[in-house]
Amino acid sequence: MLQQTTVQAVAAYYRKFLTLWPDVGALAAAKQDDVLAAWAGLGYYARARNLHAAAKIVAQMGGKFPTTAQGLRELPGVGSYTSGAIAAIAYDEKQAAMDANAERVIARLYAVATPMPKAKVALHALCSALVPERAGDFAQALMDLGSAICTPKRPACANCPWTDDCAARKRGLQEQLPVKAPKIARPLKRGAAFVARDKSGAVLLVKRPDKGLLASMLEPPLGPWTEKFPAPAAALKQAPFAAKWKKRAGIVRHGFTHFELEIEVYAAEISPRPKFKGAWVPPERLGEVALPTVMRKIIEHGVDSGGPLFSSAKP
Repeated sequence: MLQQTTVQAVAAYYRKFLTLWPDVGALAAAKQDDVLAAWAGLGYYARARNLHAAAKIVAQMGGKFPTTAQGLRELPGVGSYTSGAIAAIAYDEKQAAMDANAERVIARLYAVATPMPKAKVALHALCSALVPERAGDFAQALMDLGSAICTPKRPACANCPWTDDCAARKRGLQEQLPVKAPKIARPLKRGAAFVARDKSGAVLLVKRPDKGLLASMLEPPLGPWTEKFPAPAAALKQAPFAAKWKKRAGIVRHGFTHFELEIEVYAAEISPRPKFKGAWVPPERLGEVALPTVMRKIIEHGVDSGGPLFSSAKP
């Protein structure tokens, strides 16, 4: 959960997650849809799918986790940093745990000027040579050094135990390292979404493909995402079925890692329900299903009842 999310955002989800699945066996036996629903709102949903897949593998191994970095890397979703951190902290294996804080410290200590992320391999090698016998203590100390003293801006060099050995400080480069790669402008995609409700207020949701962005999550029916919004007549051709669709004022905006998204929302009240592959979810259950944040925004915009539709979604 903490790989790409803050502690503040994770804490309540973590407690709820452990209440639902207190051990690896329970998580392995869970349905993926339930795991995704509990994860909804944390983003980067591949993490949830990988966690569930890893739990199944560990359960097949009798519930025993790998105890080496090499073994841990064989689990879905476990990369170099995660495997190194677990191996060092949990099993005291001599491994470097290279989070962003550790990378910053090592880049400054050795004045590594290669831009990130190209510098990662060299930084890992330099840090690995420093790991002592108490690998777990070293890993946590290095992370703390980076977060509390060797900060991105205005590092407290006078309080640093490595201040006399720091090559970047000697050259006056400490605030310039590590060198970040230039930011690439994220493209903008646009599209239309269709929020349909029946007379009871239930919302029509469909399941996304099992692979790709937001895989296996739920959403209201969507049109394709392109450079421009579809004209109203074209949007109605993208609708899941014929109805009195009305375009809501304004748009929904959401940022993904590699692109920005803007969505125009069309809403309709349906009676009776048409024959269409999907699930009609009552409003009181919308907070319980696997809806990513962007889809919650779209439904809120389409319903526009003025109330906290997803209050029950909070852990």
